[in-house]
Amino acid sequence: MRKAAVTAISLLAAMTILTGCSKDEVEETIQPLVADAIEDNDSEAEEVNEKESPLIPEIDSSLPIQEGARIAVVSKAARGEYWKLVKKGMEDAVKAVNDAYGFKKDQEITMTFEGPDDETDVESQINILDAVIAENPTVLCMSACDTDSCQAQLETAKENGIPVISFDSNVEDTKLIKAYRGTDNTEVGKMAAYHLGRSIGKMGKVVVFSAQEKTKSIQDRVNGFLENIGKYGDIEVKEVVYADQVDDMESAIKGVLEKYTALDGVFCTNADITELYLDIAEEEQEEGIAVVGVDATSRQQKAIRNGEEIGTVSQQPYAMGYQTMWTAIQATASGKKAKIERNVLLTPAWIDADCLDDPQYSSYLYSE
Repeated sequence: MRKAAVTAISLLAAMTILTGCSKDEVEETIQPLVADAIEDNDSEAEEVNEKESPLIPEIDSSLPIQEGARIAVVSKAARGEYWKLVKKGMEDAVKAVNDAYGFKKDQEITMTFEGPDDETDVESQINILDAVIAENPTVLCMSACDTDSCQAQLETAKENGIPVISFDSNVEDTKLIKAYRGTDNTEVGKMAAYHLGRSIGKMGKVVVFSAQEKTKSIQDRVNGFLENIGKYGDIEVKEVVYADQVDDMESAIKGVLEKYTALDGVFCTNADITELYLDIAEEEQEEGIAVVGVDATSRQQKAIRNGEEIGTVSQQPYAMGYQTMWTAIQATASGKKAKIERNVLLTPAWIDADCLDDPQYSSYLYSE
């Protein structure tokens, strides 16, 4: 792209000198040719098309599921708009099953939902897992803060015959997991790269501000972003900053902004980091930097409307929660009568000002 631009500038100068015409007259003549040259020589990241995600599954009341089953959920976090929707999907799935089977009182399927306040609090999640497994639930659903920190707990669950359904963010040793329900996080990163790259003219300097590196969903998002942004030959990723590799993420973000005074774009890999960056950008009066986040929280929806953020790649937490819980309940069926698909990935969607009010995208928008 830069080569084409340099060639165009040289051509403009030469024609101005040789023809004696004004710069404006020559520019008007060759502009269409310049545009074609730039387009022909342009490198392009892969566009990620939004595919139809799995629908909310119908409850098959013919399955011999276990009456009175207790489903324990240990989430990566228990607070925030995203996790509230995950929990709501799970609760609605439990209600739908109990209604479909006609379960009453002691027959009813029940669930508990626990997790640390902060997604980075690995130690608290491990302690919660220990306590939950000690109560011997029928099925355990979990979203791991760290890909391999809960290995011992998963092995204990297996030894005690407790099937584990992973959701949102998987673990390293997937042999200990019966099934996984989550977003295609590689696609999240690719989608962010495609839209960020196009918004800055397919050239310039960008940085990635990321949540903890030890989380599988975050690893996939960063890898997808780097892979796709690299297809824009004239975009340079200056740094990837992970929250669990610095003492204080706010200070780290401010340091990067001071270090690179001519940044063109920023990708933030989850809602917490995106909102932290938006706070800092407002405080520091950073302007002219294109921002792409993850998860259409109410704060990010406002930022998009105000032009502070060009868009966000969002998930369907309600559907994820519903699918996770129905999968967990299926896992209680006697014998091998339930055919459980091992991995189901929900497709993310690009949310910008053009689709915030489109009902088609309502399942991707979060609220307080």
